[in-house]
Amino acid sequence: MKRALLATAAMGWLAISAFASDAQAGVTNDEILNDHKNTSQVVTDGMGLQAQRYSPLNQINKKTISKLVPAWTFSFGGEKQRGQEAQPLVADGVMYVTGSYSRLFAIDVKTGEELWQYDARLPDGIMPCCDVINRGAALYEDMVYFGTLDAKIIALDAKTGKVKWKKKVGDYKAGYSLTATPLIVEGKVVTGVSGGEFGIVGKVEARDAKTGKLIWSRPTVEGHMGTLNGKEGTMTGTKNATWPGDMWKWGGGATWLGGTYDPETRQLFFGTGNPAPWNAHLRPGDNLYTASRLAIDIDTGEINWHYQTTPNDGWDFDGVNEVVSYNLDGKKLAATADRNGFFYVLDRTNGKLQNATPFVKDITWAKSIDIKTGRPNYTSTGRAGDPAKSKDGKKGKAIFSIPSFLGGKNWMPMAYSPKTELFYVPSNEWGMDLWNEPVSYKKGAAYLGAGFTIKPLFDDYIGALKAIDPRTGKIKWEYRNNAPLWGGVMTTDELVFTGTPEGYLKAFDAESGKEVWKFQTGSGIVASPITWSQDGEQYIAVVSGWGGAVPLWGGDVAKRIKNLNQGGSVWVFKLTK
Repeated sequence: MKRALLATAAMGWLAISAFASDAQAGVTNDEILNDHKNTSQVVTDGMGLQAQRYSPLNQINKKTISKLVPAWTFSFGGEKQRGQEAQPLVADGVMYVTGSYSRLFAIDVKTGEELWQYDARLPDGIMPCCDVINRGAALYEDMVYFGTLDAKIIALDAKTGKVKWKKKVGDYKAGYSLTATPLIVEGKVVTGVSGGEFGIVGKVEARDAKTGKLIWSRPTVEGHMGTLNGKEGTMTGTKNATWPGDMWKWGGGATWLGGTYDPETRQLFFGTGNPAPWNAHLRPGDNLYTASRLAIDIDTGEINWHYQTTPNDGWDFDGVNEVVSYNLDGKKLAATADRNGFFYVLDRTNGKLQNATPFVKDITWAKSIDIKTGRPNYTSTGRAGDPAKSKDGKKGKAIFSIPSFLGGKNWMPMAYSPKTELFYVPSNEWGMDLWNEPVSYKKGAAYLGAGFTIKPLFDDYIGALKAIDPRTGKIKWEYRNNAPLWGGVMTTDELVFTGTPEGYLKAFDAESGKEVWKFQTGSGIVASPITWSQDGEQYIAVVSGWGGAVPLWGGDVAKRIKNLNQGGSVWVFKLTK
């Protein structure tokens, strides 16, 4: 009897040990690298490190979409119903999703019941530029990671929500914050920073995912020194090569959207934000490496190549928009849709421009992009005047500029379908009255040197979801929406999904653009949908909660949509039986 009890106990111990081992393993490097192939989970932002946001799942298709109904919904609760821009993650039966004010939730993916919740303790005096949003979490082994509005990166135990480690990435009193989804690559957690409107200096940093120890740091403004393995590394660029005087010291270039990774070339792709201040007359030169796309070595943090979309940016055309890697016609390519209104295709091995075409109407700042040099052909009247040359020295000549500083495309991620070979780009048609003003840097204060008012261009729509052929830049189809589009896009073999500020999650025919389904979620959608399979069924999820930059910065546009309701919830859908 005693021997039998010992044997039973031993078997139980082995079972517990095996369970603990499996639990500790969690999300592996291989699962992260192959997330775009595994339809049973979503463990990366972008549904794959290359951020194509494509799934081959086709149980929900043009014929069955009419049967798509809610499976469950989950409320973030409380009164913190501000902009909700997070993409959920799904792994091992759990959904991980962040909410406004730096909160993270773990939810039972079958029932919608909360497993745990973590609320960051935010200090007074945080200075988020564009609402108190958070764009999502990252998973690796037994941990879940996310950034906070006071510029910290936090690693939590994925099963309990308990803090494993916490690291500071910037001084929130100087304007730094962290709203982007961390990126996990080969055991490193890679982050950017927000805060370009406060004159911070952008950077990309890689830490050991298990301990949080800094491996390398790469500033994104020339003249600043990087670090590698705890020691001073190389300088970014050459000091004063494209910046005058001391302007580089508080030059902006925030990496506020985070990055993507291409396993084929082992390069990180990060976009950089506007140079500071907005008044470009104060900083003659290209102002590298702001308003650029950077290819960064994952091991050392060195910049392999760069492509600058808007040299000497004077319109707040952040170059942060995601770089989506894809292969087409035997070439390793990458595409990005810029705030400046042009859609770019690059050779992702060396950054050489392949194609650049406008994807919004009536661009005023540039006539075209020179394919040989990669530089814009500026218009003679496209830049606001220098206040130093005005009569009173207080306000330069105003212009009306297209697109507005919120961009032909802002943060909201596009999708690429290998099936249709099209990009699906959420865009907006708007312009702005823009003028420059004198300004000087002061730590923790807004550092703009410009004034503006955003205005819609058309009476019947602002937002436009566009299907773009990357070979030619031609727009195959376009869906127009009254309010600005501010949410991401996801595509399957037959369908394209995105949300609207009016509260609808919508599905479109991927080939024709015909709207085939919609559902009202009760608040505006400014997040990115996902899809996965579970117990033989395909699911779709999206976060609903109106907010973000538009109601804060939108000028006349914000007035048009002032009655949209805020919220904070996750909606999960599947086909009815």
